Amino acid sequence: MKKRLLSGVLAIMLIASAFTFAACGGGDANGDDSGPIKIGVFGPTTGPIAAYGSAVVNSVKLAVEEINENGGIDGRLIEVYDYDTKGDRAEAISTYNRLKDQDQVVAIIGGTISGETLAVKELAIEDNMPMLTPTATAADVTLDAPSIFRACFLDPYQAAAAARFSIDYLEAESVAILYNSDDAYSEGLAESYRSVFNDENLTVTNYIGYTANDVDFSTALTQIRNANPDVIFLPDYYDSVGQITTQIRDMGLEQICVGVDGWDSVEIDYAEQVEGYYFVNHFAKTDPDPTVQDFIAAFAAKYNQEPNALGALGYDATFVMAEAIQNAGSTDGQAIIDALSAIEYKGVTGTIRFDEQGDATQKDIAIIKIVDGKHELVEKLVVE
Repeated sequence: MKKRLLSGVLAIMLIASAFTFAACGGGDANGDDSGPIKIGVFGPTTGPIAAYGSAVVNSVKLAVEEINENGGIDGRLIEVYDYDTKGDRAEAISTYNRLKDQDQVVAIIGGTISGETLAVKELAIEDNMPMLTPTATAADVTLDAPSIFRACFLDPYQAAAAARFSIDYLEAESVAILYNSDDAYSEGLAESYRSVFNDENLTVTNYIGYTANDVDFSTALTQIRNANPDVIFLPDYYDSVGQITTQIRDMGLEQICVGVDGWDSVEIDYAEQVEGYYFVNHFAKTDPDPTVQDFIAAFAAKYNQEPNALGALGYDATFVMAEAIQNAGSTDGQAIIDALSAIEYKGVTGTIRFDEQGDATQKDIAIIKIVDGKHELVEKLVVE
């Protein structure tokens, strides 16, 4: 029998009389099927990438508020337990244990970044904890992890999309790659991007790593200027990208820079520095799709600011998890995991369905150009 899909809340409001969460039996691990359903969420809500963790947490809370306003799951409301990891792996482990042992959540939406998600991976596997990361893109997150799923595309796919865009749209025949050698996310993206250029027999003029503590990039940028590539690929998070692009502008380099989803929000503090540059992302704020625009409007109304892509993924992940719990007919961990495996959900960031490894398949990739501090959708690709 085909499962009903949990739709966006504005659609729910319009057809509330036609849709409710199906009555379901079972109960939580303690046998209490009358109390609230507890879910956890964690990510960096302070520190240099606080915009990411905050966006995910706020979007999860927005989605839960909308679900609860429409009756919850079989009349049971959802309670959210959220914690700040500061982007630290040890904090992530402590947070996971607190969610499991103290808060007794039945499922987790997280982590927000790959490092913290990988830090708790083995714990989640051992506990058979249903865990859906909205935003951790490192390929290893779901590898041999039957209880872990992801709502976003993987790093190799976004790097390949960025490389294909550089070659096909920007007509680049040479590239300089500048990446954070201390970060698996950045290094993996750099390697995947480089492989596309190598496969096409194109030129990688520079392949330069820096450390997380570096603040002066003049030596690397001088080497890049001397090599004179067509484009520069910068796979890192927005704070580091802002610092690097500031120095690129100061040194007068005229190459177009291309980035990845970690760039999202860079325009807040570095709009002038990244003007005219491109990056790949999970959605575009200017996408006319009503599902996208309805989410943006709801988020802005609640938080008085626009959401970023990680927020959109957090929002989608919450509805996916809620639908899985509904379809499971239980808050038993294995039942939720089985239900997640069978999900197909049309959300803000495209259709979410999972392959055998728990990865979202055929996700949309948006190519964004930063113009006057705003995101301009150039094109939208589908990852196979």
